[in-house]
Amino acid sequence: MRTALAAAAALPPVDPHDDHGPARPAPLSAGGLVLVGLSGGADSLALAAATAFEAPRAGFRAGAVVVDHGLQEGSDAVAARAAGQAAALGLDPVLVERVSVDEDGGPEGAARAARHAAFDRALVETGAERVLLAHTLDDQAETVLLGLARGSGPSSLQGMLPDTGRLLRPFLGLRRAETRAFCADSGLEPWDDPHNDDPSYTRVRVRNAVLPVLERELGPGVAEALARTAEQLREDDDALDGLALEWAQELVSQADDGSVALDVRGLAADPAALRQRIIRLVVSAEFGVSLTRAHTLAVAALITDWHGQGPVDLPGVRVVRQNGLLTFHPTT
Repeated sequence: MRTALAAAAALPPVDPHDDHGPARPAPLSAGGLVLVGLSGGADSLALAAATAFEAPRAGFRAGAVVVDHGLQEGSDAVAARAAGQAAALGLDPVLVERVSVDEDGGPEGAARAARHAAFDRALVETGAERVLLAHTLDDQAETVLLGLARGSGPSSLQGMLPDTGRLLRPFLGLRRAETRAFCADSGLEPWDDPHNDDPSYTRVRVRNAVLPVLERELGPGVAEALARTAEQLREDDDALDGLALEWAQELVSQADDGSVALDVRGLAADPAALRQRIIRLVVSAEFGVSLTRAHTLAVAALITDWHGQGPVDLPGVRVVRQNGLLTFHPTT
């Protein structure tokens, strides 16, 4: 916890004039407020206790936000109990947010979306600078394994970021067993969410069936290896983002009509990974659109498989190759 807060405070200031490239998290300001996302489970309860102890000593204020998803009978009592535990630890303010969970994106995705919307409201209401989440190394390993199974590519395999500028995850290096042991040693009584053992949830099946099989058949340390993989991929991603941004600035030109053009010869000389990253970076930075891999490859084909084909239509953007330039025109 101490290391995570110090790292967040030591981030370089964000340049308000730099609107290119991936968004960078702003540093925690001296005396700033952080909120623990508290469910009452062992992980988040341990995080609440650690935050209540460490944050004031590091010069920060600490509160909590408890989200009541309303998905099971008595959820309001569980939320009230968690809020009481937060207050007893000295966290202030303590907010309880009741949300409605629809079915869009499946039950896990819908609950996550509702929870994060509640976090956004809490940040605005309190002026807090981060919501602290208690995801552990085990959660990270599960996330990487799920991304691998979906074939989601390097971005998904990076797992959860330690600090997004909105969410801070201090426990990504801890095992779930450590947080439960901490609660027992500290006299804290966590709530056990029955959903965490419900095999209808994909993540629960990964946690209770898939990872144990991998550990048994491949030997111990699988979870740690998956977490290390995520960290290494984040390092690679940061390096490639820097190269892509630097090279894109050499290749890009802008027109008064809002269109953006890239030099085809320069892109053709790049390795595929860098070329595709530049395409995604430009479309994201200039038009606010996140491209799928299929979209990216369709644009790249205008460079590497050119045979006079017509424009490529993306969400909100049309891409045309003409006179040695790849031009991105806004369509909305």
